[in-house]
Amino acid sequence: MADLLIELICEEIPARMQMRAAQDLEKLVSGALKDAGLPHGSARHFVAPRHLAVYIDDVADRQEDVSEERRGPRADAPEQAIAGFLKSTGLARDALLEQDTPKGRFLFARIEREGSATTALLPDMITRILSDFPWPKSQRWGATRFRWVRPLHRVNVLFDGAALPGELDMGGGALAFSATSCGHYFEHGDDISLAGVASADDYVGRLRDGYVMVDRAERRAAIVDGASALVDGQGAKLRVNEGLIDEITGLVEWPHALFGRIEDGFMSLPDEVLEASIRVHQKYLTTEDEDGRLTPGFVVVSNRLADAARDDVILAGNQRVLRARLADAEFFWQEDRQAPLAEALPRLADIVFYEGLGSVHDKAARLAQLAAHIAPAIAGCDGAAAGEAARLAKADLVSGMVGEFPELQGIMGGYYAEAGGAPAAVASAIGDHYRPQGPADGLPATPEGLAVSLADKIDSLVGFFGVGAKPTGSKDPFALRRAALGVIRIILESQTRLPLRPVLAASAAAYGFAAVDDDLLAFIRERLRVSLR
Repeated sequence: MADLLIELICEEIPARMQMRAAQDLEKLVSGALKDAGLPHGSARHFVAPRHLAVYIDDVADRQEDVSEERRGPRADAPEQAIAGFLKSTGLARDALLEQDTPKGRFLFARIEREGSATTALLPDMITRILSDFPWPKSQRWGATRFRWVRPLHRVNVLFDGAALPGELDMGGGALAFSATSCGHYFEHGDDISLAGVASADDYVGRLRDGYVMVDRAERRAAIVDGASALVDGQGAKLRVNEGLIDEITGLVEWPHALFGRIEDGFMSLPDEVLEASIRVHQKYLTTEDEDGRLTPGFVVVSNRLADAARDDVILAGNQRVLRARLADAEFFWQEDRQAPLAEALPRLADIVFYEGLGSVHDKAARLAQLAAHIAPAIAGCDGAAAGEAARLAKADLVSGMVGEFPELQGIMGGYYAEAGGAPAAVASAIGDHYRPQGPADGLPATPEGLAVSLADKIDSLVGFFGVGAKPTGSKDPFALRRAALGVIRIILESQTRLPLRPVLAASAAAYGFAAVDDDLLAFIRERLRVSLR
């Protein structure tokens, strides 16, 4: 038994692909060893921006010898049949045995196959795995035909702590296996020898000495703990965003948290605008008070060792960039509120919703009709307010703020409607009409919001099915599965009794379709089955 370490070093792997790649590497290597008849112990995967590795304990040194007895044709069979059997076994005629069976006398071949050494099997095994690795996107570089997510620089393979001879055929070149890793770009310029690595923890420790936390869980914990400690010292709480923390984990090799402040003048901007500028565009962690309100602090995670003078420079640079970003947001916030939201509606006619489905202005008109149609089915819903909210729901698409921060569409419409004096029910419904955007998102907060959200999702479902733009297999470019699940969640969780057939028919009539597409109800039923599992 011996341990196997495979480490791949390439240019920065996109953060969103790292975790899946590490799991795939472990699964593929473990599966290949099993298929080759090489039992092994536990496996651990590791990933950092430039490192992808798997460590497998107690791999068998060689395959077991195999003794196989194979029955052939009858002993008196035609020579042509016997020749075919000899060809399939690779044996000569005098190596066959004749044995009596209840069905007569048959020829048998006894095949003894000696197991191969693991070290002889690994090079081809690794080449096949890497050549067929399931990256969502990959590239070629140089003169080779080999594809990888980013240019691949090293393939380190160690078996029983020793470098394994071999190379990766890259189709136009070869990359020899090695046993030398690398440390942090700036903090550790020397190579890291992996010779004699004795365990997964030993591997992790060697890279840690080179200022690379190759264990993703350790790196993530360092980010959360470091940021939380800084924020606690400022009398605030870290606003935890799991997706953002995961993304930052994939961007740094040696995380070091720094605390910065948002200028007070920008704190009058809506929380969503601040979050979009700070979190989405700058990848900073935000802070909040005990009541969950955003506070004027943020955490930037540096990819360097702590150094007071350098930290000041890094923080000053990040605050300068954030100041410019927030100044842009403040300009759009002030500019967009100069005119009522309704004045933006004519400009929606210049935006095509989808070929064959008219403009976004046409969609707004359909939504107003459909929301008013749905409103009586929802307890406490004001039909006039729902219709007005639906008419204005898409108006913010031509605003400066949404042009800069597309993720704020709908939300900004709610703020602009409120600033223009719209009733609270209308403003809230506009701001919530995209919800729920996923299983973790809540429903719209008001009955009018429920009506507008249902109208928006049903309009999209009827329209795209009506022109044949249906989901196929894993492809769903218009998020119609999510729209159907949103309709189902709203109806079930709000305990609304809504007869879908007449609503779908009303939506189809607004498009000018003769009827609802036959596949749509079946599609919604299937989404219901999925949601109830």
